[in-house]
Amino acid sequence: MIDERAVVSPQARLHDDVSVGPFSVIGPDVEIGAGTTIEAHVVIKGPTTIGRDNHVFQFASLGDDPQDRKYAGERTELKIGDRNTIRECATINRGTSQDHGVTSIGDDNWIMAYCHIAHDCLVGSHTIFANNASIAGHVQVGNHAILGGFTAVHQFCRIGENALTSMFTYVTKDVPAFTIVSGRPAEPRGINVEGLKRRGWEAKQIREVREAYRTIYRQGLTLEEAIAALKSESTADERVQSFVASLQGGTRGLVR
Repeated sequence: MIDERAVVSPQARLHDDVSVGPFSVIGPDVEIGAGTTIEAHVVIKGPTTIGRDNHVFQFASLGDDPQDRKYAGERTELKIGDRNTIRECATINRGTSQDHGVTSIGDDNWIMAYCHIAHDCLVGSHTIFANNASIAGHVQVGNHAILGGFTAVHQFCRIGENALTSMFTYVTKDVPAFTIVSGRPAEPRGINVEGLKRRGWEAKQIREVREAYRTIYRQGLTLEEAIAALKSESTADERVQSFVASLQGGTRGLVR
């Protein structure tokens, strides 16, 4: 399953049915799980762990040194889960000792051509990164989030679960869960209703999240006042609680 023109380090650990295309280079301290396909001209450097049934397309670069001038060669990692698709020329760097020490990608993500995921990023599962979407260091992306083409995300920002950015969006602050943003800089445009419907949400559930969104963005309250108002409402809906949780704990402020 390994093309004779590929270069695979003896210190790399590949499952027996991993496929490696011609002219790919896999360095030491790389582990790749069963069913994963590495196309031609891919470079993977360690320490990197890649799970099962992933598909990495040509010219992708995974696990190289972080693009951080503070990096001094210390051991850091890249961890990629299962069933991810990583398209042509995507780049994903390892972490730094100044943060988690690891860049982490979950399961079932679709990362399109020329995307960049920088050091210490934490990407959940079932996300979509459209072509040329780029996230700087220390960014967190929640499950089922979608980044439109050419989206750029400033370091330390957080993109909440089921959030969506339109193409050419420039994100400089946190994006709450379930929220659509667009523009340069990004501005809130409403709730990602279509995405929530596709995930099987009922009309009542969407309505409750939409009302929470209006409390944050349409009632003229400060963020602190709006969060307090939402917390005071006796709702047991876990989706609203997830929305409120995504408003707190960041360091970049909130898109408003």
